[in-house]
Amino acid sequence: MEVFELTTMNDKETSQFAARLAEFLKPGDVIALEGDLGAGKTTFTKGLAKGLEVNKTVNSPTFTIIKEYKGRLPLYHMDVYRVADAFEDLGFDEYFEGNGVTVVEWAHLIEEQLPAELLTIYLYHQGQEQRKIVLKPTGPRYEQLCKEIF
Repeated sequence: MEVFELTTMNDKETSQFAARLAEFLKPGDVIALEGDLGAGKTTFTKGLAKGLEVNKTVNSPTFTIIKEYKGRLPLYHMDVYRVADAFEDLGFDEYFEGNGVTVVEWAHLIEEQLPAELLTIYLYHQGQEQRKIVLKPTGPRYEQLCKEIF
C-alpha cells in the first residue's frame, strides 16, 4: 500500500490542501483523521468544509460527537475522542454509507466500526506551525483519489 506525504508551512496551507482534496470527494467517502492534540485535525476539517462549499462555521464536535453541515455534499464531522465504549452502536454506519462525506477525528478509537475502505490522514507537528500530512489510502477508491491529488 502506497503512502502519500506532504508538508505544510502553516494552518492556511493545511486548510488549502484540505479544500483541494474536497474537490475530489464523492458521497460515501470516509476520512479518518489522526494526530496529537493541536496537530490540526479541526483546521483540516475546516478546509475540507470550505472545499465542499459549507457556509457555516465549522468547529470541533467535542461534546456532541457528530455535527452535520450542508454544502455541495453534506459533511458529517465526528469527534469520537469521548466515546466511552468503542463497541457501542451509535449508528455511525448510517453516516459512512450516507450521501455525504464523513470525517472522523480520533478514528482509531472506533476502528471496529469503520468501513473496510477509507482514507486515513495523519497530521504531525513539525515545528510551531509546520505540519507533516500523511495520507494512507485503504481500498482502490482511495488509492486512486490520492494519485489524482498528488
